[in-house]
Amino acid sequence: MSALINRKIILEQRPQGEIRDGDLVLAQSPVRELRDGEVLIKTLWLSLDPYMRPRMNDAKGYMDPIGIGEVIVGESVGRVIESKSPNYSEGDLVTCYSGWQEYCIIPGDAPMIYKIEPRGVPLQAYLGVAGMPGRTGYCGLVYVGKPQAGETVVVSAASGPVGTVVGQTAKQLGCRVVGVAGGEDKCRFVVEELGFDACVDYKAGNLEADLAAACPKGIDVYFENVGGDVSRAVAKLLNPGSRVPICGYVSAYNAEDASKVETPFHIFGKLENPPEHRFFLVTEWQDRHQEITTLLAEQVASGNIKYRETVAEGLENAVEAFKGMLKGRNFGKQLVHIAD
Repeated sequence: MSALINRKIILEQRPQGEIRDGDLVLAQSPVRELRDGEVLIKTLWLSLDPYMRPRMNDAKGYMDPIGIGEVIVGESVGRVIESKSPNYSEGDLVTCYSGWQEYCIIPGDAPMIYKIEPRGVPLQAYLGVAGMPGRTGYCGLVYVGKPQAGETVVVSAASGPVGTVVGQTAKQLGCRVVGVAGGEDKCRFVVEELGFDACVDYKAGNLEADLAAACPKGIDVYFENVGGDVSRAVAKLLNPGSRVPICGYVSAYNAEDASKVETPFHIFGKLENPPEHRFFLVTEWQDRHQEITTLLAEQVASGNIKYRETVAEGLENAVEAFKGMLKGRNFGKQLVHIAD
């Protein structure tokens, strides 16, 4: 038996609305010996993302719910510390869906695991702007939003890793880009650091008027991350022929009764002239994973994509960091640093 002890966060009970004490708990168990064909990975960085919250509910969605007693889902950057597979060597760096735990054992031929070369980019960026959120923003904008030079693109959660890539990519394509974010600091960052043309503070109390002022020619592409009041304000400004890639709607993820939520599909679908809108998953472009990851990593390395991140230290702080992220307390990508 291995001498290693694995600490992990498991779903003890399903949250009713906001996550409360006792819903997610820290557990531990010994790491078993590897079998032939398997790989042992030590987690270095853990990604916290909004999609994890709906998967804690007992409801069928685009992914299966997490089972009671199971490790919370999540992507990580890890290092191979033992391998009985010809596909991996000790010391290899990978991204994988390890979940919220310090060690994981995977089959050497498992899908959705990718070796990474740092390329002068911090490892944790492969969980943010050069990782799944970055690919989500890039693919959703380019392949679903299809922006054209001169058009106005609006993105909610603009200072997060998805919004960061959406906005900077849209600027590179010659668009007018308007962000929506919460608080003066985030809005200032989005304009002064990321180079957006404007950013509307949804917490300032003048959302509709401020958004209209920032979009004098209306909105051609709206990249949806938030839902709720932001979607309702955007809906009034959409131009004929507009497109709305729907990545998610985090404002509703803590709702006690999801069936009563007015989703972006309701908001945009009931318009007299509804925009072209659809939910998408980044896995639709899984065959281009390495190509787009390399493209984004090179842009990060060159300084063409800038970003912020918030780091919690240690697995024991993951739950509080996650709860804060769902309320917008993080600035940029929310990460947990597990080990070096």
